[in-house]
Amino acid sequence: MNIHRMFSPAVALLSVLSLAPQTVIADLAPPAGYLQPVIVKKAKPVECEEMPKPFTGTLDFPSKYEGSDSSRSTLNPESDKRYKKLTAPVVAMEKGVVSLVGKYMASGNQDQLDCALTWLSTWAKANALEGDAPNHTGRSIRKWTLGSLSSAYLRLKFSSSVPLKLEPERAKLIEAWLGRVADRVMKEWSPEDPIKKINNHYYWVGWSLMATAVATDRQDLFDRAVVFYRIFESQIDADGYLPNELNRATRALGYHSYALAPLTVIAAFAEANKVDLASEGNGALSRLATRVARGIRDPQVFAQKTGAEQDIDASSEKTQWVWLEPYCSILACNSDLSTQLNLSRPNKSTRLGGDLTAIYQGSHPP
Repeated sequence: MNIHRMFSPAVALLSVLSLAPQTVIADLAPPAGYLQPVIVKKAKPVECEEMPKPFTGTLDFPSKYEGSDSSRSTLNPESDKRYKKLTAPVVAMEKGVVSLVGKYMASGNQDQLDCALTWLSTWAKANALEGDAPNHTGRSIRKWTLGSLSSAYLRLKFSSSVPLKLEPERAKLIEAWLGRVADRVMKEWSPEDPIKKINNHYYWVGWSLMATAVATDRQDLFDRAVVFYRIFESQIDADGYLPNELNRATRALGYHSYALAPLTVIAAFAEANKVDLASEGNGALSRLATRVARGIRDPQVFAQKTGAEQDIDASSEKTQWVWLEPYCSILACNSDLSTQLNLSRPNKSTRLGGDLTAIYQGSHPP
């Protein structure tokens, strides 16, 4: 159903909110790649890396774009420095857990597994990340971190090697905590917010809820993730542009690419649970992917659309194609995209749970 073509934005939003799955999906599941066994190699004992102190305070962080105009496209170096300092423990937790899980999955080293579970269970016992978030940046950090941790944990929960079989208590503790953090995220990001506000942040919320839904087998989180995806369907235009990301002026291309990443994994997880989001909205996901791919190769397309030369962040070059792994696992990629996928491997993203190539490679349709 092409929502954006049939309805006005207000009516479209009401329609979207009524389109969440109406039937309960028994035992929510991740894409098949998460069932891969642990690779066991000879491994020497390793000491657990120093864990960042659980963040139990208020999630009150400055925006790195503080002082920018409405486009939020000008980086404030001083605010960015403060932001990185204040969020350092949370970022270290994200990267650390994802790294530990990845190392364990690639080696079978039990020390790495124990370390990852120690970090997660310690933060769970401390009720970390459950404090108030008085500003947009704090709420953003909460949902990004939830997505990172839940998607890394999924690799442990669903591996056919059953690495958590001897850890029922810690698994229960961790899952209960992830669920509580998800409850906070649900309250902070409403699909009923004004449509002009709903941008890539809400898609990342959808991903964090989707990953946690499957990690904790919670239908309500799954349904909310689907609602956010369907709002995306109502926003994207016939040419594959997202109006609220075009408003980012010099960073429009970057934020279109950034928005695409969580949308592809939401669609991949939905398909694993027999909800075909990728084909909805007259191929909304394909339109966005096509637009982003063309923009990466020729940023002038976005410069002409926005009237602003695009600010290409060199640090994003390694991650600008990560969406291809989940995307090509649910949609048949043409030869051009398939070639690009192979060139960009290995594709890794902390906020999508780590090594996406390890998860999705081998599950691509012809």
